[in-house]
Amino acid sequence: MFKTLLNWLFGRRAPTPAPQPVTQAAGFEKLNRRAPLRAGPPAPASAEATAAAQEIGATFICREAVLNRKQKIAGYQFLLQEAARNHIRSSSRRVHHLYAEVLVNSLVHADIGKLLGPRSAFIDVPDSFIDHECILHLPAANTVLVLTRLPDAGAPAPDALLATVRHLRAIGYRIGLPDPESEPGFAELLPEADVVIVRAPQLTAEAALALTASVVEHAPRATLLVRELPGLEDFNFCFKLGASLFQGPFITSREDWQDHHLGPNFARLAMLAGKLRKQAETDEIVALLKQDAALAVRLLRYINSAANGLSEHVSSIERAMILLGRDKLYRWVMLLMCSTDDKEGRASAVLETALVRARMMELSGARLSAAERESLFLTGLLSLIDVVLKVPMERAMTSLAVASEIEAAIMRSEGPYAPQLMLAQACERADAEAIRSAAERSQTTPEEAAGFHLQALAWALEIQQAGA
Repeated sequence: MFKTLLNWLFGRRAPTPAPQPVTQAAGFEKLNRRAPLRAGPPAPASAEATAAAQEIGATFICREAVLNRKQKIAGYQFLLQEAARNHIRSSSRRVHHLYAEVLVNSLVHADIGKLLGPRSAFIDVPDSFIDHECILHLPAANTVLVLTRLPDAGAPAPDALLATVRHLRAIGYRIGLPDPESEPGFAELLPEADVVIVRAPQLTAEAALALTASVVEHAPRATLLVRELPGLEDFNFCFKLGASLFQGPFITSREDWQDHHLGPNFARLAMLAGKLRKQAETDEIVALLKQDAALAVRLLRYINSAANGLSEHVSSIERAMILLGRDKLYRWVMLLMCSTDDKEGRASAVLETALVRARMMELSGARLSAAERESLFLTGLLSLIDVVLKVPMERAMTSLAVASEIEAAIMRSEGPYAPQLMLAQACERADAEAIRSAAERSQTTPEEAAGFHLQALAWALEIQQAGA
């Protein structure tokens, strides 16, 4: 599925379309005609086609995690990268519609419902776009349509918009609206809202209390989603305010963890990882795992996950060592180490981010040796281990005794694995310039980076489900 999707996204082959779709390549061709991204006079057709192809390579879908009150991932906001969004901010309604159509069709062809499972996709679309036929190809059970208003003419009549919203809700879609203070034009729709969205930078204590009262009164069935939360203090404030969903940089923010100690499971797995690296006897490794049957079961569950692609079910550590080899088993031990001691708070959300980094880095090293790809994977996985385990990074690195090249990439952004780590981090931020720079240093392209990122997300979701 993902190979087909990536071929389609980057113009290599068109998949079987839904009824009357607009493909991403066609969408960007129109966008470049109506809103060129490069200054200067209109280009000839052949040059314009080249510019469109280049823009496809530089523009791809980004995601931001949305956490619930238990700080578990409840869904993702999907959007085009920031450069594309900035470009169309003052564009016409028609251009906004084209970008929305590109985004929606991309998610449809990615089979987003299957990818997300029970999680939700939050998709911002213009109010005049929600009656577009492509919306109905999105999985209703997973989709939250967040309405936005545009300043130019062409907005739907209030009665027509209300009727469309009610129809979409009746067939299972959920509706998100900006808070009534920032967008009073949607006031009549508030009783139909399932989610009300507010941006953290706009919130003061007084404004937050007034907003909460307004949402309770006018949108009684809605939950409150706060975006752009910078840190944990802001999260705690909005949590006490009664918000149910949270989004922003706070998810991977770091704190002072000097007084936090690693649990016994970590110590046992660190010992096991050390024995694997030192090529200890199989009997010795198996005996160590048998000291904790629960850890052994979880390790085998990870190894047998669909994302691992083994041809047979592995029922023992001995068999795992034969099928996988010590290097691969070491990978799964390290993954288990990152997920054992704290299932509460942000740990699972941060681990998912680390898994996406790890898999993306491994995919970006396709030209390297198997050993180097393993090291790339471990670099991505361990790059957030301090946030996962709530310990200073120096202490975590000392406990793990990882290879010096991995430590150099994580601690100092140096060494052979640093470019791939920077590329994965740039894709998380959807930073177009950083992606181009890091892709060049990694001997890859922005197009390939977009594909690796999407594949890595699908893989990480499977792994998280296996370890749950």
